[in-house]
Amino acid sequence: MNNKQGSSGYLKFIAENRHLLAFGFALTFASSLGQTFFIGTFGPSILKEFELSHTSWGSIYMTGTIMSALCLPLTGQLIDRFPLKIYTIIVVSGLCVSGLFISFNPSFWLLIPIIFCLRHTGQGLTSHVAITTMARHFSKGRGKAVALASLGYAFGESFLPLIIVIAIGVFGWRTTYGLTSILLGVGIIPLILWLLRKSLLGQQTNSNGAYIVEKTSTSTMKSWTRREMLSDWRFYLLLPAVVAPSFIGTALFFHHLTLAEAKNWSALWFTGSYWVYAVGSMTASLTFGPVIDRMTAIKSVPFFLMPKICALIIIWAFNDPIWVWPYLLLLGLNVGMTYTGLTALWAELYGPKHLGAIRSLIVAITVLASALGPPVMGVMIDTDISMGNICIIFAIYCVIATIFIFAGLRSAETSVKRHSGS
Repeated sequence: MNNKQGSSGYLKFIAENRHLLAFGFALTFASSLGQTFFIGTFGPSILKEFELSHTSWGSIYMTGTIMSALCLPLTGQLIDRFPLKIYTIIVVSGLCVSGLFISFNPSFWLLIPIIFCLRHTGQGLTSHVAITTMARHFSKGRGKAVALASLGYAFGESFLPLIIVIAIGVFGWRTTYGLTSILLGVGIIPLILWLLRKSLLGQQTNSNGAYIVEKTSTSTMKSWTRREMLSDWRFYLLLPAVVAPSFIGTALFFHHLTLAEAKNWSALWFTGSYWVYAVGSMTASLTFGPVIDRMTAIKSVPFFLMPKICALIIIWAFNDPIWVWPYLLLLGLNVGMTYTGLTALWAELYGPKHLGAIRSLIVAITVLASALGPPVMGVMIDTDISMGNICIIFAIYCVIATIFIFAGLRSAETSVKRHSGS
C-alpha cells in the first residue's frame, strides 16, 4: 500500500466512523490524568508538600499501581456485562473524582488509596474502555481503529507536561490538579455521551446491552472465555513479549535521569527530546494499523519488539548525546506498535465476545509489570551494573521473548480456523 492509498484509506475510514473513533481518542487522552507521565509532573510538589523521600514516594506509587493491577481483572470484565454508556460514565467520573481527591488530600497516608484510584480509573479502566471498544466493534478496520484511538496517548504526552508545569508555577499543584479534573469532567463526559449517541444511534444492542457497530464474520468465530484462554499454551509463550514494553519501558523512563548522568548527557537535552518519542509512537500507530488490517495481527505482531531491541543496543553501544533521538524514536515506535498490535491480536486469537474480561486480565499483568520495572532496575543499578549492561540484558530478554512469540503464533492461524464456525 503506497502513501497515497494509505492516506486515502485512513481518511475514508475516519469519515465513515468519525464519532466512534473520536470517542476512543477522547478516552485515551482523558486517561492522561492517571498516567505516570502526568502524575510524575506533580512529583516534586508532592514530595515537598508531604516531606517524602524519593524512596517513600516511589514505594507509595508502586503500591497503588500494584493494587490497581490486582483489581483490574474484576472491574475490567464488567465492560462485557454493562451498557457501554453507563460503564464509561462511571469510569470517567471515578477518574475525575480521584483527581479532585488528590487536590484536597490532607495527609500522605491517603496517597496510596488516591494513587490506586487514579491509576485504576486512568491508566487502567479509561484506557481499557477505549481500546476494548475499538477492538470489539471493528473487524476489517480493527488495526486502524486502535491506532487512531491510541493517538490520544501521544497527544497527551506531547503537550500536557509543559502546560502542567507552567500551571503549577502559576496556581500551585493542588489547584492545577483540581481544575484539570473539573475541566475533564465538564468537557469529556458530555462529549463522550454525544459521540456515543451519534456513532451508535439506531444500532441494536445485544442481551448484555453492548452496542453492535459492525456486523462481520467475527459473529461466527468462537469466542474464548478468560478461563479457556488461561488453558491455552500459546498465551504463556506470548506473555514474556507482552510484558516487555511495560516492564522495560517504565523502568527506563523512571531512571532516565540516572541514565543521562551515566552517559554525561544533559538532563534538559534528554527530557527536552521526549517529543521524538511521541513522534515515533504516533508514526508506528498509524503505520502498523493498516499493516495489521492487511496481514493480520497474528502475522505482524511477532516483530513488535524489534525497535525496542535496537533502542537498547544503542544505549549499550554509544555515548554521544546525538543518539538520544534515535533511541527515543525507537522506543516510541515500539510503544505505538504495542498499543495497536496486541489488542488486535487478542481479538483475533480469542474472539470479541469476552474481550473485556480477557483484556482486563492482560492489562492487569502489564500494569503489574510496570510497577515492578523501576525497583528491579534500581536494584541492578545499586549492585553496580552499568546502564549499558542493564540495557543489553534487557535486549537479550527481548530477543528470547521474540523467539517465544514466534513459536506461540506459528500455529495460530490453523488454531483460529479450527475454533471458527463456518
